[in-house]
Amino acid sequence: MNPSGGTEKNRPKILAFSTNNISDPGIDLAGSAHMHYDPAVKVINVPCSSGIKPSWVLHALNSGFDGVFIAADGTDCAYIADCTDRTGVVVAMTQELLKKHDIDPRRLKMAAICSVCAESFVSHMEKFQEALLKLDSA
Repeated sequence: MNPSGGTEKNRPKILAFSTNNISDPGIDLAGSAHMHYDPAVKVINVPCSSGIKPSWVLHALNSGFDGVFIAADGTDCAYIADCTDRTGVVVAMTQELLKKHDIDPRRLKMAAICSVCAESFVSHMEKFQEALLKLDSA
Protein backbone atom coordinates (compact mmCIF):
# COMPACT_ATOMS: atom_id res chain seq x y z
CA MET A 1 0.00 0.00 0.00
CA ASN A 2 1.31 3.48 -0.76
CA PRO A 3 0.50 6.70 1.12
CA SER A 4 -2.18 7.73 -1.38
CA GLY A 5 -4.23 4.67 -0.51
CA GLY A 6 -3.65 2.62 -3.66
CA THR A 7 -1.31 -0.22 -4.36
CA GLU A 8 1.85 0.22 -6.38
CA LYS A 9 -0.02 -0.83 -9.51
CA ASN A 10 -3.10 1.38 -9.21
CA ARG A 11 -1.82 4.62 -7.75
CA PRO A 12 -2.76 7.52 -10.03
CA LYS A 13 0.03 8.90 -12.18
CA ILE A 14 0.05 12.69 -12.39
CA LEU A 15 1.97 14.87 -14.81
CA ALA A 16 2.61 18.28 -13.27
CA PHE A 17 3.58 21.24 -15.43
CA SER A 18 5.72 23.54 -13.31
CA THR A 19 7.00 27.00 -14.22
CA ASN A 20 10.75 27.63 -14.07
CA ASN A 21 10.74 30.83 -12.03
CA ILE A 22 7.69 30.52 -9.79
CA SER A 23 6.31 27.06 -9.04
CA ASP A 24 9.42 24.96 -9.67
CA PRO A 25 11.31 26.39 -6.65
CA GLY A 26 8.29 25.57 -4.46
CA ILE A 27 8.18 22.00 -5.74
CA ASP A 28 11.95 21.69 -5.25
CA LEU A 29 11.50 22.97 -1.71
CA ALA A 30 9.07 20.12 -1.01
CA GLY A 31 11.78 17.66 -1.97
CA SER A 32 14.60 19.35 -0.10
CA ALA A 33 12.40 19.66 3.01
CA HIS A 34 11.68 15.90 2.76
CA MET A 35 7.94 16.44 2.38
CA HIS A 36 6.41 13.32 0.93
CA TYR A 37 4.49 13.32 -2.30
CA ASP A 38 3.92 10.22 -4.35
CA PRO A 39 6.69 9.24 -6.77
CA ALA A 40 3.93 8.66 -9.36
CA VAL A 41 3.93 12.47 -9.76
CA LYS A 42 6.23 13.52 -12.60
CA VAL A 43 7.17 17.17 -13.10
CA ILE A 44 7.97 18.93 -16.38
CA ASN A 45 9.26 22.51 -16.34
CA VAL A 46 7.89 25.16 -18.67
CA PRO A 47 8.72 28.88 -18.86
CA CYS A 48 5.14 30.12 -18.33
CA SER A 49 1.90 28.31 -17.51
CA SER A 50 0.04 30.20 -20.25
CA GLY A 51 2.22 28.50 -22.87
CA ILE A 52 0.95 25.01 -22.12
CA LYS A 53 -0.82 23.55 -25.14
CA PRO A 54 -4.11 21.67 -24.73
CA SER A 55 -2.71 18.94 -26.99
CA TRP A 56 0.08 18.30 -24.43
CA VAL A 57 -2.51 17.52 -21.77
CA LEU A 58 -4.45 15.25 -24.12
CA HIS A 59 -1.23 13.47 -25.09
CA ALA A 60 -0.29 12.92 -21.44
CA LEU A 61 -3.70 11.44 -20.62
CA ASN A 62 -3.62 9.23 -23.72
CA SER A 63 -0.08 8.09 -22.80
CA GLY A 64 -0.93 6.64 -19.40
CA PHE A 65 -1.14 9.57 -16.99
CA ASP A 66 -4.32 9.60 -14.92
CA GLY A 67 -4.29 13.35 -14.36
CA VAL A 68 -2.49 16.55 -15.29
CA PHE A 69 -1.79 19.34 -12.83
CA ILE A 70 -0.82 22.84 -13.92
CA ALA A 71 1.21 24.63 -11.24
CA ALA A 72 0.40 28.09 -12.53
CA ASP A 73 2.38 31.31 -12.12
CA GLY A 74 -0.59 33.26 -10.88
CA THR A 75 0.08 36.99 -10.72
CA ASP A 76 3.84 36.51 -10.28
CA CYS A 77 4.66 35.64 -13.90
CA ALA A 78 7.91 37.22 -15.04
CA TYR A 79 6.91 37.17 -18.72
CA ILE A 80 3.38 38.52 -19.16
CA ALA A 81 1.10 40.58 -16.96
CA ASP A 82 -2.09 38.69 -17.87
CA CYS A 83 -0.66 35.20 -17.31
CA THR A 84 -3.48 34.21 -14.95
CA ASP A 85 -6.16 35.08 -17.52
CA ARG A 86 -4.29 33.37 -20.35
CA THR A 87 -3.73 30.22 -18.29
CA GLY A 88 -7.44 30.20 -17.45
CA VAL A 89 -8.21 30.26 -21.17
CA VAL A 90 -5.78 27.37 -21.75
CA VAL A 91 -7.50 25.33 -19.03
CA ALA A 92 -10.98 26.04 -20.43
CA MET A 93 -9.87 25.11 -23.96
CA THR A 94 -8.23 21.95 -22.66
CA GLN A 95 -11.33 20.88 -20.73
CA GLU A 96 -13.41 21.27 -23.91
CA LEU A 97 -10.84 19.22 -25.84
CA LEU A 98 -10.96 16.49 -23.19
CA LYS A 99 -14.76 16.37 -23.39
CA LYS A 100 -14.57 15.94 -27.18
CA HIS A 101 -12.30 12.93 -26.59
CA ASP A 102 -14.61 11.47 -23.92
CA ILE A 103 -12.11 12.18 -21.13
CA ASP A 104 -13.43 13.53 -17.85
CA PRO A 105 -12.28 17.17 -17.58
CA ARG A 106 -11.74 16.66 -13.84
CA ARG A 107 -8.52 14.90 -14.82
CA LEU A 108 -7.04 18.38 -15.27
CA LYS A 109 -6.39 20.60 -12.26
CA MET A 110 -4.72 23.97 -11.91
CA ALA A 111 -3.56 25.97 -8.92
CA ALA A 112 -1.14 28.81 -8.38
CA ILE A 113 1.99 27.46 -6.70
CA CYS A 114 4.55 30.03 -5.57
CA SER A 115 8.26 29.61 -4.87
CA VAL A 116 7.64 28.87 -1.17
CA CYS A 117 4.43 26.84 -1.58
CA ALA A 118 5.91 23.41 -0.88
CA GLU A 119 3.18 22.36 1.57
CA SER A 120 0.49 23.60 -0.79
CA PHE A 121 1.92 21.56 -3.68
CA VAL A 122 2.08 18.39 -1.56
CA SER A 123 -1.50 18.94 -0.42
CA HIS A 124 -2.71 19.49 -3.99
CA MET A 125 -1.03 16.25 -5.12
CA GLU A 126 -2.58 14.23 -2.29
CA LYS A 127 -6.07 15.62 -2.92
CA PHE A 128 -5.76 15.20 -6.69
CA GLN A 129 -4.67 11.57 -6.33
CA GLU A 130 -7.64 10.90 -4.04
CA ALA A 131 -9.98 12.52 -6.56
CA LEU A 132 -8.49 10.46 -9.39
CA LEU A 133 -8.90 7.25 -7.37
CA LYS A 134 -12.60 8.11 -6.95
CA LEU A 135 -12.97 8.83 -10.68
CA ASP A 136 -11.37 5.51 -11.55
CA SER A 137 -13.56 3.56 -9.13
CA ALA A 138 -16.80 5.17 -10.33
